[in-house]
Amino acid sequence: MPSRPLADEPEINLPDIVAAVTAAFMRYEEALNTNDVAVLDELFRAAPYTLRYGIGEELYGHDQIAAFRSARIPPGRRAISNTVITTFGRDFATASTEFRRAGQVRLGRQQQSWVRFPEGWRIVAAHVSLAAAGDRR
Repeated sequence: MPSRPLADEPEINLPDIVAAVTAAFMRYEEALNTNDVAVLDELFRAAPYTLRYGIGEELYGHDQIAAFRSARIPPGRRAISNTVITTFGRDFATASTEFRRAGQVRLGRQQQSWVRFPEGWRIVAAHVSLAAAGDRR
């Protein structure tokens, strides 16, 4: 468990904010597993500054992210583990998780930055990678 925040840090991991971000993250995860492109597009902030670095692509702006999602062949369900949601104040959070897909040897990793806007929690930056070939945790 993380240590207590320093005196000059914002309120970290307020229970109601952690619950809200966790719900948004799990909604994203379900949409990813079911290839619900409409929900995936909704959860990424519709803005030119939103970005997603994938395993084989760098996507800048919501339009590129949405185009990628609509053209992508769904890779299938995945199992997540070691998910850590950390909130900073009431309007910013990070979500980090590890994942595996059936038949995949390498461990996948995903990290997202979430911001609360008037319409709800949205991803403003995401990064997906695979662990080195020898790392099979």
